[in-house]
Amino acid sequence: MHCGLAERRASRFSDKLVHLTEDPRMKTFSATPKDIEKGWILIDADGLVVGRLAALIATRLRGKHKPIFTPHMDCGDHVVVVNADKIVLTGNKRNDKTYYWHTGYPGGIRSRKAHQILDGKHPERVLHKAVARMMPGGPLGRRQLSNLRVYAGAEHPHQAQEPKSLDVAALNSKNKRSA
Repeated sequence: MHCGLAERRASRFSDKLVHLTEDPRMKTFSATPKDIEKGWILIDADGLVVGRLAALIATRLRGKHKPIFTPHMDCGDHVVVVNADKIVLTGNKRNDKTYYWHTGYPGGIRSRKAHQILDGKHPERVLHKAVARMMPGGPLGRRQLSNLRVYAGAEHPHQAQEPKSLDVAALNSKNKRSA
């Protein structure tokens, strides 16, 4: 008598195995919402280089550091960045880098230099914009970017989530610059 596919599966795989895919013969894993566990990460940006930090944050927000990464799912972590006012721009970028925006009116192009933003009221916007430009531009990228919280000072209101501290300066010697 010929056994069906379900019986063969039941005999070959025990119920104690972790469920990752519906068909055990599939080799490609695709995460579902029940497989995703989002953590909280705390990064101290004091003395860190903007571009390197933004690249690391974008990777964590997308979830590409996890083995269950699935491009169409939000499997990244929540990232909290403190001391964003103490980030470092290498070379002459602090004086030369220009941020542009348009007001929507004819002739409404506006610009502001990086040092004006960093010395101004909202210095965390430089890091937020750097991360936003490294994320995908669709609805999923915008949803993943909402998991980023950037604060200019050392205080943040997310102690209840118990974020794990990530020492970015220790990952690579080029990540931190001394003034």
